[in-house]
Amino acid sequence: MSTSVIKESHKQEIEKFMSGLKKRNPNEIEFHQAVEEFVQSVIPYIIDHKQYKDNYILERLTEPDRIIVFRVSWEDDEGNIRADRGYRVQFNNSIGPYKGGLRFHPSVNLSIMKFLAFEQIFKNSLTTLPLGAGKGGSNFNPKGKSDKEIMRFCQSFMTELHKHIGPSCDVPAGDIGVGSREISYMFGQYKRLRDEFSGVLTGKGLAYGGSLIRTEATGYGCVFFVQEMLQSKGDSIEGKNCIISGSGNVAQYTAEKINQLGGKVLTLSDSAGFIYDKNGITHEKIEWVKKLKDQRRGRISEYADKWPGSEYFAGQKPWNVPCDVAFPSATQNEILEEDAEALIKNGCIAVGEGANMPTNIDGVRVFEQAKILYGPAKAANAGGVAVSGLEMTQNSIRMSWTREETEKKLKEIMKRIHEQCVEYGKEEDGYVNYAKGANIAGFVKVADAAIAYGVV
Repeated sequence: MSTSVIKESHKQEIEKFMSGLKKRNPNEIEFHQAVEEFVQSVIPYIIDHKQYKDNYILERLTEPDRIIVFRVSWEDDEGNIRADRGYRVQFNNSIGPYKGGLRFHPSVNLSIMKFLAFEQIFKNSLTTLPLGAGKGGSNFNPKGKSDKEIMRFCQSFMTELHKHIGPSCDVPAGDIGVGSREISYMFGQYKRLRDEFSGVLTGKGLAYGGSLIRTEATGYGCVFFVQEMLQSKGDSIEGKNCIISGSGNVAQYTAEKINQLGGKVLTLSDSAGFIYDKNGITHEKIEWVKKLKDQRRGRISEYADKWPGSEYFAGQKPWNVPCDVAFPSATQNEILEEDAEALIKNGCIAVGEGANMPTNIDGVRVFEQAKILYGPAKAANAGGVAVSGLEMTQNSIRMSWTREETEKKLKEIMKRIHEQCVEYGKEEDGYVNYAKGANIAGFVKVADAAIAYGVV
């Protein structure tokens, strides 16, 4: 059911549920937003399927299994003692061990951790892999820190976290501010503390249990999902003008796969502004951006100085640039109602969310009312956790797959996710509400498992 045509009786149930949730979780704005977007689809479904209401499933699914909060003390290069805060929200393990990334960023707080972990429940469920959901991180800011400082922080962080994770319990991965370097430091410390070599973290280096295309997986998977949406309409990425926000891992590999499929990438961004390249951000230019962001930690504004024909727009987002397809790949709530309206006005026919919850509820409503192809994050950006799940499998069987095998498996998973969204999201007029489909499909699998376990 589209958020724009919710029945009055359903609205009352949604408002009643959200009122209770907000009282139990005060001032957690991001968590409230994630749950509200979810229940707008799921409560009407629950009303028609009494077993979920009788078993109090929604109330149970919106309460984390446990929340772990801890101090992380470390020493900087000048010998000063620092103290940051660490988190791990183990939200639900009904269908597998807790699985979700670690984020190191000054914005990290409990609300953001809970929203990310909650979204992860249904994202992981959609992959069809046996994965529960968690999320963690710290308000530690890795920008401007030396390798030695990051190593000391990661080792201190893992000294506490190792008590709560394990290959059959909770398997963290990377996220914003946590790449292969940070994963390596944490894995080394876990191995040292536990005296075991196991698949406790994903996103590891290839030499010690990592999977091929894990780095590329979220971006590649997002493009595969959008390709499935377009193909359902007899169309494809080929020949499409695409705009992307962000310039980190997800944005880089989204751009790479768009180029491989014959599309044209026009924009990238960071927190200070965006670049527009009318000639297209080609493979050569993407490789330059990778070095800029991953090695030099530079700003995207440098792109305009390097490549003739491109422009930099300080303090702006790229959503006013005319395009066929938009890929928000930076952070939460980067597309507001007016941004969504600008995209529609300028000819956008499809949106694939590479970031987590990048469109606010009002923006989602605009996309649904316009009946464009809208791929929500829990479906479209599930490629990262899908390949993390494949890495866990490879660790368990002590072998690794080739790049071609792993990418083929990722493409198949994204196709299955699309099929589930269509199954639960197709409306009477033939429009596929992918947000509704993703929410219900993800919910049913987890809810049925919870019912089977009894009251636990």
